[in-house]
Amino acid sequence: MRKISESAYHHGNLRRAVIEAALRAIGESGPAGWSLRELARRAGVSHAAPAHHFGDKTGLLTAIAAEGYTLFADALERAGDDLLDLGTAYVRFAVDHRPYFEVMFRPELYRADDAELRAARARAGRILLRGAPGVSSGPADDRTAALAAWSIAHGFAALWLSGILPADLGDSPESAARPVLAHLSGLRG
Repeated sequence: MRKISESAYHHGNLRRAVIEAALRAIGESGPAGWSLRELARRAGVSHAAPAHHFGDKTGLLTAIAAEGYTLFADALERAGDDLLDLGTAYVRFAVDHRPYFEVMFRPELYRADDAELRAARARAGRILLRGAPGVSSGPADDRTAALAAWSIAHGFAALWLSGILPADLGDSPESAARPVLAHLSGLRG
């Protein structure tokens, strides 16, 4: 029988260590290419520790999605109310926090009915909606404008992360995204 080291049982912040190990694994192989046992090994904790804190892989991915949406809402809030700035912040978040981004928009990976996740996602949605009046034709059009902005920002972020955008756009996702996002004002119809 393998003896587990004393430090595996007395980890400073085991929950955080497992989340960090999962984010690294997601960055390396995506949200499906690892197991809880592998994460425990990476984090230097007992193989039962991740299950104790999260129940299963879905529980861990739910915690990551909730944390991701919280960080995302914080980033959007710092951007202010201008839709162009919000869209640019959206793209920057996707690039800077790719492992979160890869989980957040894949509800089949997590428990979408989780209260913490729902609250964080709703907060991010409210912040995105704040920028809509600047490009909509009136309050009735705000939701459509917000959906258009979200679609453009998300699509650009996904294309940037996939590496299939033209190389001549440069190395700055914000500089490349801003003129694309600016076309939103021309979408009023």
